[in-house]
Amino acid sequence: MSALTVHHEPDHGWETLLRLWEETEGPEGCKVEIIEGIVTVSPAPANWHNKIAWKLQRALTGVLPEDWGMYQTVGVSVPSRRGLYIPDLVVAPEAALDEPGNFIPGAAAELVVEITSPTNACQDRIDKAAGYARAGVPLYLLVDVWAPEASTVTLFGEPERDLYRVLQAVKFGEEIRLPEPFDVVVETAGFPVKE
Repeated sequence: MSALTVHHEPDHGWETLLRLWEETEGPEGCKVEIIEGIVTVSPAPANWHNKIAWKLQRALTGVLPEDWGMYQTVGVSVPSRRGLYIPDLVVAPEAALDEPGNFIPGAAAELVVEITSPTNACQDRIDKAAGYARAGVPLYLLVDVWAPEASTVTLFGEPERDLYRVLQAVKFGEEIRLPEPFDVVVETAGFPVKE
């Protein structure tokens, strides 16, 4: 199943896009996002996808500062890129969720994780990477199950404008280290690979 484009509002502002996003109801378990000014609905993630998300969540849980949380369904807004993304995992201070609504400003996120699916791999690699960098998210972890040569995990950091620097890239089966404030090694050997 592929992502569905719900509505494109090229001539309207951010508030109109937010209203359309809030009014769009996807089937249960689906994600409704705004990517490059287009409201999209993506299918619920597959079991292998959830398995990877859980392994990452388990690795990060013990190393988070006490006043930070890890969330699977909170939106991250990047109005300058006409985007409102729902990462597979987002780490942010709990205070960022004190505001009403169901999204936080991108600048409030400390780490975002996207796990590619066949339908969203290009968006995660290009559009969302640019959006997270533009928002100033310090770390972006891309788990690219659908990378052309082999499944990979890439840690991006040092955002500047719409670009990140690659801090580390590994193939599934290798370890990747997340720097401070996490300072944790994530073992990817148990990540399921595409069939």
